[in-house]
Amino acid sequence: MDAAVLHTLGRPPRCERFPEPVAGEGEVLVRVLAAALNPSTKAVAGGGHFASSDSLPAVVGLDGVGRLEDGSRVFFGGPRKPYGSMAELTVARAPFAWPVPDGVDDLTAAALPNPALSSWIPLEHGAKLQPGETVLVLGATGAAGKLAVQIAKHLGAGRVVAAGRDQEVLDTLGGYGADATVSLNGTQEEIAESFAAAAGDTGYDVILDYLWGKPTEALLTAMTRKDFHLKSSGPRLVQIGESAGATIELSAGTVRSAGLTIVGGGFPPPQAFLDMFDRLMAAAVAGEIRIDTQAVPLSGIEQAWQAEDTRHKRLVIVP
Repeated sequence: MDAAVLHTLGRPPRCERFPEPVAGEGEVLVRVLAAALNPSTKAVAGGGHFASSDSLPAVVGLDGVGRLEDGSRVFFGGPRKPYGSMAELTVARAPFAWPVPDGVDDLTAAALPNPALSSWIPLEHGAKLQPGETVLVLGATGAAGKLAVQIAKHLGAGRVVAAGRDQEVLDTLGGYGADATVSLNGTQEEIAESFAAAAGDTGYDVILDYLWGKPTEALLTAMTRKDFHLKSSGPRLVQIGESAGATIELSAGTVRSAGLTIVGGGFPPPQAFLDMFDRLMAAAVAGEIRIDTQAVPLSGIEQAWQAEDTRHKRLVIVP
């Protein structure tokens, strides 16, 4: 079969022939229809992810959409190594093959779950978002951040503030549910002032942080200002990504004065995870949550892997 095969960690995979898989006990054989090129897929292939393996060659891809031998269409995750989702065929554990409704096309079904659940799970499971609360999305101009804005509103947030560097995308986020935006271009003092102004009279109840680094430091600086509105319970910051830096400087006084709680995203029980997926698909069918995609043939995997600007559309590999 044709597959995107990785021979060296940190190098792009190549489209070439690879032995076809055979499903074992408790597994399903999947004929792949589409597989999104997510940052996590590239991180695993780069060698710096906890799931990385030096057992090569191997097919890349962590999840995708395909058809089972009975013709049913499913979203699947966690293919058995050395097989991945970017191939004509793969194998996955049966419990991780979930039905996809007819109202969701292959590209959307492949591209949506990974980035969407990166905010859906933290909002519901980590931060326990309550109806009417204010959510700040740090890193709202990336694919996952843009979805986070939509999902926060979908889950009942009363107000959503979107923060990011890409001004072109930032200017469009009102159409996705953002009530206010914060540009992360400028000095730390200017950014802190913008965070304080956007907090308004409500402050921030939940902060989804895809960035960390200097933008988070600017936010924490804003929280120490006398004009920053803080609720008695304090904000809950859910740490998701570190695209702006792996470390921050955090003073003990900031934690005390802001009443700040910092948590990781965490994972819900399997049944709750599946329930979130089903509700996400229903929202996609209803047109309430959307993602921009671009199909790329499997033969173009090397070029797609090295594409520099994929901020506006999620690339989806089609065998």
